Amino acid sequence: MIKISKLKIIINTVFLFSFFMLTAQNQSDTLSLITSAKWKPISIINTAGDTLITIDSTDYLSLNKEKEFKYELKTKQMQASGNWELKGKELFFYLNPQVGQTNIDSITEQNIDSASLTRIYTIIKCTNDSLILVEKGITFSFLNKTKIVSKKVVSLESAGFSMNSLFRGILGMLVLIFIAWIFSTNRSAISWKVVLTGLAIQLILAFGVLTVPPIQQFFEFIGKIFVLILDFTMEGTKFLFKSFISGEIEQPLINFAITILPTIIFFSALTSVLFYYGIIQKIVYGMAWIMTKILKLSGAESLSVAGNIFLGQTESPLMIKAYLEKMNKSEILLVMAGGMATLAGGVLAVYIGVLGGSDPVQRLIFAKHLLAASVMAAPGVIVISKILVPQTEKIDTDVKISSDKIGKNVLDAIANGTSEGLKLAVNVAAMLLVFISFIALFNFVFIKIGNWTSLNAVISNFTDGQYNELSLQFILGYTFAPLMWLIGVSGEDITLVGRVLGEKLILTEFIGYVSLGDLKSAGAFAEQKSIIMATYMLCGFANFASIGIQIGGIGSLAPGKRVLLSQFGLRALLAGTLASLMSATIVGMILG
Repeated sequence: MIKISKLKIIINTVFLFSFFMLTAQNQSDTLSLITSAKWKPISIINTAGDTLITIDSTDYLSLNKEKEFKYELKTKQMQASGNWELKGKELFFYLNPQVGQTNIDSITEQNIDSASLTRIYTIIKCTNDSLILVEKGITFSFLNKTKIVSKKVVSLESAGFSMNSLFRGILGMLVLIFIAWIFSTNRSAISWKVVLTGLAIQLILAFGVLTVPPIQQFFEFIGKIFVLILDFTMEGTKFLFKSFISGEIEQPLINFAITILPTIIFFSALTSVLFYYGIIQKIVYGMAWIMTKILKLSGAESLSVAGNIFLGQTESPLMIKAYLEKMNKSEILLVMAGGMATLAGGVLAVYIGVLGGSDPVQRLIFAKHLLAASVMAAPGVIVISKILVPQTEKIDTDVKISSDKIGKNVLDAIANGTSEGLKLAVNVAAMLLVFISFIALFNFVFIKIGNWTSLNAVISNFTDGQYNELSLQFILGYTFAPLMWLIGVSGEDITLVGRVLGEKLILTEFIGYVSLGDLKSAGAFAEQKSIIMATYMLCGFANFASIGIQIGGIGSLAPGKRVLLSQFGLRALLAGTLASLMSATIVGMILG
């Protein structure tokens, strides 16, 4: 018993010290934070992520030190005032009985006691910048209105930049390049011109997507097409799963399997049709030609990287299967890493639904960012790959695309695409079932250890309820938290973003995006920027399972390269991960 007690003391001390180091910025007293600002609402959403009220620029919530509050939601003609009280993490509003305030029931669709007119909100987050409240499953997110106004005074910050974000962005980029340099096979052969050119392209793409109207409109136009495809998919889903009585999808069936997996099947069939008519090949050819000229790549590897923006990590190499056996080490690594750094069109559409929910505005926002993430990953992965395994041999710059078609005619192409999509959908469902079950298994063991060592209570106290026990999510979050801070993620969100990155690497990006969607709906993030950065860093198939997929898929096209594929598996995983992190760093730096 004495030995066990000593072990518990040592473990608790280590975790206490770790928490102290990672918690660099302690939150001030909740009471003073609430009364120090005029809060501007930014979103009111339900558990499904649906926006319930459109926010007006004049909407506000204010609470003073005299325990009085006022708020207004103009679009719903809601105005209310009264007294407030803080009890632990619960905020009590005692409303004055006046005309208009009972309209607030339309938000939660719950009846309140008309005699007391009391509403109780749970405080999820309260910082100098943001306030997040939850009542009956509805999440109310606010920003400090005073800080929003003061930022407009500074010219750099009005453009989205701040000196802090600029410094941390540059620091993050240097750290990621340094990590790649450490694992380089030939540091003296690195072409820094290619590295700088690739980074410049990423910067230009990010700046354009976030700030330049014509480029924004282009990505939004493409995003609208993806959103429209989701609507088309829903028509087929309704027909297949609708109730014989009501004619609508029954509530128990509205889950991941019904709303997400059909998207993969339909988009796979659509991609096959576009490939059959040569539309995808023409777009890929144009992008590959540009990369060959600017970044001095071989025609074959350029085609593979460009193809990965639209196709999967094993489908894109089909366009260059005639060249695979002749490729050198640097080219093979880029083919592998390109597949891990980008997303196929089918799953891209899926994640738009996961993050955007049923809100068309949110869907369009995340469609734009997911598309930009996949496009930005192409030059990013070139930069990282050419540092890890520099190009030393002479290359063939001719861009020749395979003329093979998926199917003998358009109906055959649709059939083939549907079959492939069904296989992928079943595979995704199976992976999710297995990996989520394993997470539950690991967490069962970790929670037991946490109870035995009394770590669960320590973790709950030091994370302020963000994590309640020792779990896989907690371990992943704090493992990657320092790296998340280095690339510019808000200090309050580093463990959450680190968690979803860890889930992507160890499990799959599906698990990462599903977790991100759940955390977003719960209002767990202190800053919207953290959600956007996470969207970019989760982009790609960079996880351990993909190593086996590529060895089997690409290896079947080039049996002579199977050994090299197995040797480069971990390097390709590293390259794909660093490329996505680079995109997130650049976007975070521009967002400020």
